[in-house]
Amino acid sequence: MRNPDTWRALRAPFLTGLVLSAALLLFPLAALGDAPAGAEARPTPGLLTLPASPTPAAVPIPSPGQRDSAQTLRVLGRNGQVYEMSMSDYLWGVVAAEMPASFEPEALRAQAVCARTYSLWKLQAHSHGADGADICADSSCCQAFISKQDAAQRWGDGAAGAYTAKIASAVADTDGQVLTYDGGPIQAVFFSSASGATEDASEVWGKSLPYLVSVDSPEGDEVPNYHSTVTLTAEQVKKIAAESGLDADLSGDPSQWFQHLTHTASGRVAAVDFGGVELSGGAARNLFALRSACFDISEQDGVFTFSVTGYGHGVGMSQYGANAMAKSGSDWKDILSHYYTGAQLQAGLQH
Repeated sequence: MRNPDTWRALRAPFLTGLVLSAALLLFPLAALGDAPAGAEARPTPGLLTLPASPTPAAVPIPSPGQRDSAQTLRVLGRNGQVYEMSMSDYLWGVVAAEMPASFEPEALRAQAVCARTYSLWKLQAHSHGADGADICADSSCCQAFISKQDAAQRWGDGAAGAYTAKIASAVADTDGQVLTYDGGPIQAVFFSSASGATEDASEVWGKSLPYLVSVDSPEGDEVPNYHSTVTLTAEQVKKIAAESGLDADLSGDPSQWFQHLTHTASGRVAAVDFGGVELSGGAARNLFALRSACFDISEQDGVFTFSVTGYGHGVGMSQYGANAMAKSGSDWKDILSHYYTGAQLQAGLQH
């Protein structure tokens, strides 16, 4: 929103290159393939147009909403081709790629609104105009996308029909609904799982946004790999530092290489001294390939263990938190109002 990772801030100027090269981690996401599902056959020059894909199983598929069907997007695939499709078809592919189809229907509806809102926010930047596209299928830049054919293969014959219909319902049931602040679409970022609370945008990207502030998030140990570890030897740590160009002093006792961990209010690492170089928590996460910036570091006999909680950058809607809220009876509107403070729902916002 997976997006990203593009949103990481370092506390030292010479680390800018590291942040720009880091990819946003969310779920393992499928990219737009050679034949996106639902691409309409329009004779527009420079675009690939393909017939709609067949339904993977005999399960009734809800009709797309009128608002989403009326909007058309040009999507730049990971293969460099541009595909034209309706907003409803595009959102189906994004929701299927970004959130497990096994999640609660209300969580999937919330995800559909996030995907629609983020799409409109990205379109304002016109970042893919030179490509002849409106948006791309790269999760580190825009949002991930998966075709119905690829999704069906991933789910298997036993689940494909039901999951296809379930995601179509999530998109249709929220037809045209967009999160706004001061009349415009918000930056509706999302991530996999939090460590008890989401993070304020200012702590991750250095920019405050009134609707992206820290809030409680209810997920826990039911999340797969909620607690994870990364183990590195002293030599591996030295190699990582050298390859990244960091001027860290790692000549002394390894137990002194990491010092002065500070934390944000949500419990994530705000900064850590690494061999005399101050790293933000996000920079350390990227450098050592951690699942989130909520971590502790221990060292024994020259071996470092990073104990990590949660997955993702921590800003906006936690997907597993949304699913936990849905299981507890919250609807998609409750979920969105919880994670995006002060944002309003608006129907029919166009790009």
